[in-house]
Amino acid sequence: MSSDPVNIVPVILSGGSGTRLWPVSRPEHPKQLLPLTADETMLQLTAVRTRGFEGASVGRPILVSNAAHADIIDEQLQQSGIADYQVILEPIGRNTAPAIALAALEAQGDDALLVMPSDHVITDLPAFHAAIARALPLVVKGWLVTFGITPDGPETGYGYIQMGDLCGEAVHDVARFVEKPDSANAERMLAEGGHAWNAGIFLFRADAYLAAMETHQPDMLKAVRTAMTQAKRDGAHIFPDAMAFHACPSDSVDYAIMEREAQVACVPVSMGWSDVGSWDSLHAVSTRCADENAVRGDALLLGTRNCLVHSDGPRVTLVDVDDLIVVVAQGDVMILKRGESQKVRKVTEALKALDAAKAAD
Repeated sequence: MSSDPVNIVPVILSGGSGTRLWPVSRPEHPKQLLPLTADETMLQLTAVRTRGFEGASVGRPILVSNAAHADIIDEQLQQSGIADYQVILEPIGRNTAPAIALAALEAQGDDALLVMPSDHVITDLPAFHAAIARALPLVVKGWLVTFGITPDGPETGYGYIQMGDLCGEAVHDVARFVEKPDSANAERMLAEGGHAWNAGIFLFRADAYLAAMETHQPDMLKAVRTAMTQAKRDGAHIFPDAMAFHACPSDSVDYAIMEREAQVACVPVSMGWSDVGSWDSLHAVSTRCADENAVRGDALLLGTRNCLVHSDGPRVTLVDVDDLIVVVAQGDVMILKRGESQKVRKVTEALKALDAAKAAD
């Protein structure tokens, strides 16, 4: 590693389909490309998240995305005043480990890759920047660092990180990664302390990540390297070779790399984070009125409490009801009880089956 200042390259993973926020989010226009929590889209908020960071230089961002979203990504980045960027357009999704490897091969070897999902909310940017600064000394030495969210409840929807000994300023080595727990284990980990939610945000040198992949996933690295060597380029767009990338094994960075590598650290941080993984979590991070209602679009609420209303056109009127989620989007209307939004997956599965049955007739 040279003695030059660290260069941080934001790597934004934007390949998800966001079906848990149906009917607003759909594969052709997933949640990261929508303005769900602010006037800006979630991708735009992510792309400017490193502005104002003073602990290192911040280089040109690299996005890894579905090829179908190239034009809208260009439009949104330019709206945010980001003119210098690269977009690696995957011909097929192969999960996060290969996606990050695409970016690592494109970056310079000693660049520090700040890997961020494109569809998360972080409201306390100074806390995020401080966590990055605490991670950098270990990153320079070749450690792989993850950011763990300080839990505020026994959440069963996230994986957990059990933190071990201190290895830096408020940085711990990782004792183990924990699968999404049942409620009893989530409550136990919360009571024990020393556990954080796994947010899927990482910081590591490009060459350190590729070395770990060479050790633990050589077939994956070979396929990704071939796909990038044979990639076609058009301005800011990079098109990995489709045949080579189709041959790449599919796996998450947690399973493929982080759980296998020795020098892995966790920076615990409380920074107003949410993965906005459901309509309930969107209600939680939205601006709410005195009656705890969150409204986006045209709505009239009378005697109504604790509701979320999201409409892309028609006025929604609720009278004397509580704890509902009402979504009107693209001609579909969905109503369900607040606290039950994980059942949206059942809705999308049922609709697929219904469409398949109609097509077979």
